[in-house]
Amino acid sequence: MRDGRRRRVTRETAIDLAVALDAGRGSYGAPTGLRFFDHMLEAFCLYSGIAVTGEARSLDGIDHHIVEDVAIVLGGAIADALGDRAGIARFGTAHVAMDDALARAVIDCGGRAYARIDLPLGRERVEDLDTQLVAHFFRSLAQAMGATLHIDLLAGEDAHHAVEAAFKACALACKQAWTATATVEALSTKGVLG
Repeated sequence: MRDGRRRRVTRETAIDLAVALDAGRGSYGAPTGLRFFDHMLEAFCLYSGIAVTGEARSLDGIDHHIVEDVAIVLGGAIADALGDRAGIARFGTAHVAMDDALARAVIDCGGRAYARIDLPLGRERVEDLDTQLVAHFFRSLAQAMGATLHIDLLAGEDAHHAVEAAFKACALACKQAWTATATVEALSTKGVLG
């Protein structure tokens, strides 16, 4: 089993997450108090097949801090679970359609952190979540995970559908990239990842 755990406690949040990459059926068990964000985290875990347990508490009531810190801790725990990244497929891509919305995610889990997120949502909020935090979550996740992540909204008018399609596409791309391969070597012409 590929497992990882990270903890981050500040004056703003208390986050302690354990990740099991090979859980099979994914699940998320660390509610943040932001209903729509929790729904997206549940979708991410379900479609990527990972199990996340632990605690994610806001100490100051500021949504930006809990979203950012969950991304940092989750990405770090995933990086721990991936270890040296030898023997993984490394690359993943997915398209997800959700009614009017079509999102694409492409990821390279080779250890180099970069994110380009293009999600024009056209609304300030989806349910109880500030839409600016969606792109921030993905950027922070990629940075902490050590991954290059591109997410694009190719079509969509309903912001709820667009965000959900983006989370699901990211999850499916990650699942593909994290897949164990028959080789035990790093998938790189350099012989090492990073």
